[in-house]
Amino acid sequence: MEIGSENMDVPVSVEMDDAVDLDEAVIVALGCNDKGAWRDCREALEAALARFRSEGVDVVMRSSWWRSAAWPDPDDPPFLNGVVVVRTAHDPHALMAALGRIEEAFGRRRSLANAPRTLDLDLIAYGRLTGDLDGLILPHPRAAERKFVMGPLAEIAPDWIEPVSGGRAADLARAAPIGIDAHPQG
Repeated sequence: MEIGSENMDVPVSVEMDDAVDLDEAVIVALGCNDKGAWRDCREALEAALARFRSEGVDVVMRSSWWRSAAWPDPDDPPFLNGVVVVRTAHDPHALMAALGRIEEAFGRRRSLANAPRTLDLDLIAYGRLTGDLDGLILPHPRAAERKFVMGPLAEIAPDWIEPVSGGRAADLARAAPIGIDAHPQG
């Protein structure tokens, strides 16, 4: 598959990029529990990150990959998740469209809610924007409850403040009631 041949050397950065203003951070979560055409979910996620630039999205910080049981059905294959901070000229709706194109290119099919998927890209936050923006709710309304999102985010930006609750990423990761088994992979 042509997508898998892209350059997959987007480095892992668990250090805070001095040029990133956390109040302006655009945060995207990635997940996979169906490897599709790739050797494994790690390879699929790395290929997805390599595709971001062609959609006008530059990764400026990224977490390591975190593994967790599928939620809400732990009998489904486990997930591999991560979080990236990106820079883009896209407004929130255009960014969602770009993320949707990447998901589609990776074989994402929307069937049952929470069904296994080759790629799941969620816009977690777009700076300090809050509320319903013509059907796009920001920040992501359930991200703060999910350790498989807040854990990776706390790894790269522990002091990021969730715009609605006012909670710090590090604190939200510790308190998250969903995906409590989530942990970084070596």
